[in-house]
Amino acid sequence: MSSPNSPQKKPSPGEAFTKLVEIMARLRAPGGCPWDREQNFDTIKPYLLEEAYEVMDAIDARDFEGLAEELGDLLLQPVFFAQMASEQGRFDIADALTAINEKLIRRHPHVFAAGDAKTADDVKKRWDEIKAEEKPQRPKGLLANVPRSVPALVEARRIASRAADAGFDWPNIDEVFDKLREELAELDAARAAASAKEIEGEIGDILFVVVNLARFLKVDPEQALRATNAKFRTRFAHVEQGLEHSGKTLKEATFEEMEQLWQEAKQAGK
Repeated sequence: MSSPNSPQKKPSPGEAFTKLVEIMARLRAPGGCPWDREQNFDTIKPYLLEEAYEVMDAIDARDFEGLAEELGDLLLQPVFFAQMASEQGRFDIADALTAINEKLIRRHPHVFAAGDAKTADDVKKRWDEIKAEEKPQRPKGLLANVPRSVPALVEARRIASRAADAGFDWPNIDEVFDKLREELAELDAARAAASAKEIEGEIGDILFVVVNLARFLKVDPEQALRATNAKFRTRFAHVEQGLEHSGKTLKEATFEEMEQLWQEAKQAGK
């Protein structure tokens, strides 16, 4: 017999996942949690996106202890959705797991069958081909199955990549820079005309071109912007702290004082 203080055996992934499914079923059952029982697909949907972004934050911070917890929070979401679907007799979590297992095997013939793919580009090309073969009943059009619900930068990257794969693309990055300069000039003209609608449209065009610059340079624009946001937060916090040490608030400080502190933070980060 093990002593009361002996460490507990770590459950296997299967055991831990089964436990999560059982907990979720109990929370939704009669006599379970009132909050969980009140939820539906629409009310839970925002949490899926929120948890996904918290996972990304933990990755950006290289907070691996936090990442384990955030991945657990994210994993709860498909279990929650599947439990609600099961209650309606639609599908259960085993159906979702079977679907992804079969899809991974089917779309990796170079691993699980006699397929041949030597590079990552070969794998992506074959994946897209198999996907197209599997879903011929989907809406027609190259961009039809790019969801509108994803963040705008992600959507722009996906549709630009799809169009580029079909041959609708600039021949080189220099022409993308030319297009950016053209769009900046059009924004300046819209600004001079004081047309709010045209300004919004030109800003959108500029952002789309910048996404394509990122694509040519093999940079994920969503991750690039998130990194810049994090950098701005750090530098602005230095500005606030510096002003606080000098006995000033943001409203009392001049732009020159804030800029000096900003440059200090910038140099410290290099």
